[in-house]
Amino acid sequence: MNALLSDRGADTQTAAIVKIAVMAVGGQGGGVLTSWIESLARTQGYVCQATSVAGVAQRTGSTIYYIEMTPETGAQPVFALAPSGGDVDVLIASEMMEVGRAILRGFVTPDRTTLIGSTHRALAVSEKTMPGNGMADAAEVRAAAEVAAQNLILADMDRLASDQGSVISSSLFGALAGSGALPFARAAYEEAIRASGKGVEASLKAFAAGYDAAQRGAEPMASKQSEAAQVIIGPAAQMRAWSALEARAAQVPETVQPMALAGLAKTVDFQDCAYGALYLDRLDQIIARDSAANDWRLSQTAAKYIANAMCYDDIIRVADLKTRAPRMQRIRSEMGTRDENVMQLTEYFHPRAEEVAGMLPAKMGARMQRNPRSMARLERWFGKGRRLRTDTLPAFAMLHVLGGLKSYRLKTYRHALEVAHLEEWLSQALAPLESDYALSVELLKNRRVIKGYSDTHTRGLGKFDRLMGAAQLLQGREDAAEWMHRLREAALQDPEGKALDGALETVKSFA
Repeated sequence: MNALLSDRGADTQTAAIVKIAVMAVGGQGGGVLTSWIESLARTQGYVCQATSVAGVAQRTGSTIYYIEMTPETGAQPVFALAPSGGDVDVLIASEMMEVGRAILRGFVTPDRTTLIGSTHRALAVSEKTMPGNGMADAAEVRAAAEVAAQNLILADMDRLASDQGSVISSSLFGALAGSGALPFARAAYEEAIRASGKGVEASLKAFAAGYDAAQRGAEPMASKQSEAAQVIIGPAAQMRAWSALEARAAQVPETVQPMALAGLAKTVDFQDCAYGALYLDRLDQIIARDSAANDWRLSQTAAKYIANAMCYDDIIRVADLKTRAPRMQRIRSEMGTRDENVMQLTEYFHPRAEEVAGMLPAKMGARMQRNPRSMARLERWFGKGRRLRTDTLPAFAMLHVLGGLKSYRLKTYRHALEVAHLEEWLSQALAPLESDYALSVELLKNRRVIKGYSDTHTRGLGKFDRLMGAAQLLQGREDAAEWMHRLREAALQDPEGKALDGALETVKSFA
């Protein structure tokens, strides 16, 4: 009988323990949030223990902070050191994929867990390194959260905090208060922030924003809004030329117009209006061989990828983008700098010898490219990475001058190479057009694997050549377009091209 009473007492004590897990990425203030929760509990007469299991910071892993608390009874409770599946009362996730991780690990259950998460994204390394679109689907995570949690609170906590000049830990703390998951008054939460003594006013404002978001519940998924039309200004002569190009682009088939206008804006921004006219010339040649019977799919695809091919990333382009005023404004906004702050900005450059040779006049660059000794010399001079402080006048001025060499770009060896490559690609892509329209569309889409500069660009070119070479193996097959699509998707799966190697072996086995 005494043993039975002891067991019941233990069950009662265990049930009184509130268990909170915080899953945060390095730099998101998970430790600060945990310290606030711990301080809150102690001031409200609770016994509390907080632990953490550190992962690898900077988005390759997350740290799990774990808090257990129970009302002070005079007895010393035994707390766990880490959360267990199916045994968490409150789960706070600082980012949408952390919500997904929590669900997969079984920390969120429909019988007890209040799930508080931020809907913004901080991309994982695996998402960034994939050559194609490696972003995980946040909508699927949300759907799982709606099933897995007893109570669900989702909002862009990062934006709510940054709008108030604070960090996400403040808005998440407010959401915890607004959820009602803990038996504490709002004033007690705010006092925990004041007791920390750091950034109190901004933290309280972000706390209030998070509290209000929790009161509203889970925010609906934001629909994709079309970006506002860019206002283009310039000298009168250039504006007349631009207006003429816009009018010309408006004459292409209606379904092609949106992509044609986007491609035109991109090529003009890359070079000038004459370059934009050349883009439309190339597009017109494709349209002349297309028809409404095929829904103009060839022309739509060409409108996108011809523009991408014409706007390659060279040193001039990189320098131009790095010194534009909107970029500086965006960085200041993301860093949360104010007028009284000094922001230091360091750019890292590591040009390969091939990129330097590409900046030379076409004939000179070609000669140097053919001379191994000259290329080795360039590698010695420029092969070491350089860090430029673009918040200083000399470094900024140098990049600004480089970015202004657009008129010289068309005379460079790199431009000659890109034009030759573009023309060869279009010729190969259109070769099977009369017999296999769908294959020509897929061959145009192969340009997608070429992106970036330096080593990234070189790897992309290698994959592109292998994809275009596979067209010879596939021609004449009814499923040629389908297989070309599969090969390209394989090429986009990993930087090294291992998936593409396997897919090509499969094609060779039946070709």
